[in-house]
Amino acid sequence: MADGGALISARRRRTRDLLIEALSRTDAATRADLSRLTGLSASAVSDGIAMLHADGLIDSDQPARSAARGRGRRPESLRLRGPAGIVVGLDIGHAHVTAAVATTSGEVLAEHTKTLDVDTDPGRAFDAAVTLTRRSLRTAGVSMTQVVGIAAGMPRPVDRRTQPIAPAGRSDWSGIDPAAELRHRFDHPVVIGNDADMGARGERAQGAARGLDDFVYIKASHGIGAGLVLAGQTYRGSIGIAGEIGHTQVPGATEWCRCGSRGCLEAVVSISTVRRQLAHVLNETELPPLAEVSTDKAAARVITDAGRTLGRVLADLVNCLNPAAVILGGELGVAGTPLVAGVRESIDRYAEPASARAVTVSAAELGLRAELTGAVVTAVTAPTHGATTAEMPQVHLG
Repeated sequence: MADGGALISARRRRTRDLLIEALSRTDAATRADLSRLTGLSASAVSDGIAMLHADGLIDSDQPARSAARGRGRRPESLRLRGPAGIVVGLDIGHAHVTAAVATTSGEVLAEHTKTLDVDTDPGRAFDAAVTLTRRSLRTAGVSMTQVVGIAAGMPRPVDRRTQPIAPAGRSDWSGIDPAAELRHRFDHPVVIGNDADMGARGERAQGAARGLDDFVYIKASHGIGAGLVLAGQTYRGSIGIAGEIGHTQVPGATEWCRCGSRGCLEAVVSISTVRRQLAHVLNETELPPLAEVSTDKAAARVITDAGRTLGRVLADLVNCLNPAAVILGGELGVAGTPLVAGVRESIDRYAEPASARAVTVSAAELGLRAELTGAVVTAVTAPTHGATTAEMPQVHLG
C-alpha cells in the first residue's frame, strides 16, 4: 500500500507540474486546451486544476451563458495567478553570470549579465547574481517582494542530496553549497540545477527539443556537459551527476584537463581550446564571434574536426540511450553547420546504424540563451514558495 500511495502522489505531482508548465506558455487556457497540450485525460486535468486552485496558483474566469445561443456556458478560462507573477532565472557559467526577471508566463522583463571568472571565485559569482538581479528588478519596475521563484543553473554537477559534488582535482568550488549561498544572499529559497540540464529544459520549452521526450542536450563551452531527457524527465543519475561527458577519455589525446587527468574530452574540444586553434589558423589574436568565424573555410575545418571528436563520444551515448535528437548548445554550439556536420559524421560512423538513423543532430535554437531560458522555466514551473530543497525538481515539459 505504501508503494501505491507513493505512486499516486508522484503521479499527482507530475500532473500539477504539467499543468503549470502548459499555463506558463499561454495567456489563458480551457480544460480542453490543457488536455490537448499535456496529453492528460479530462479527469486528470480536473484533479490537477483542483490542486492548483487549492494552492492559490491559478485564476479562472466565471463561465457565462453563451450570448449566441442563449443557453449553455462558455468554457472556463484558466491562467496562472498574476499578482504572484515574478520569477528570477540565473545562468551562472564558467565565465559569466546572467540574471533575468520574468513573469510567470515566462516573459522576460529585464536581464543583465557580467563577465567574470566564476571558476576561481564562486563567492564573487553569487554576489554578482544578487547585484544583477536587483538591477534587473529595477529595470523591470518590480520588487523582490513580488518574486515567487528563483532558479539557478550551475557550471558544476549538483548533488541531488542538496550538496554539490566536490570536483576532481583542486577547485575553489569544493565544499560549496550553492543553494545555501544564494538563499542567504537573497533571503529566499533558490532551486539549483546543473547548467546543461537547464539548457535542455530551455530547448524543450522554447527551442529545438519542443515535443521531444528523449534527447541529449550538449553544452559545449569551457566545459562539456550533457543534459539528458529520457521518457520526458530530466535524468540526473543516482546522486545527480549524470551527463558529465567532458571527462570521457579521448583515444590518443594527451592534453591535461583541469580535473588532473590527461585526454579528457573538454581538454580537447572546449571553447577555449578551439578558439586557440582558430587564432593560430587564422593568424588573429582577437577573434570575432564564432558564428562569423565559422564561415571561413579554414576555420570551418577546425570546427568540424572538433565536432568529429565530440561526435565520437556522443556516438557511444546514442548507442546507450537511443535518443531522438542530439542538440548542440553552448559557445561552441553557436558555430552551427560545421560543428553539426562533424558530430553527424562521427555518429554515422561509430554508432549502431539503427540508432544513428533514428537521431537528428542540430544546433540549439536558443543559442547562448538556452540555460537562462531553462532557469526561467524552472522558476515558473516549480515556484519555491518557501520550499527549502536545493534540487532542481523533476518537471515534465511537454
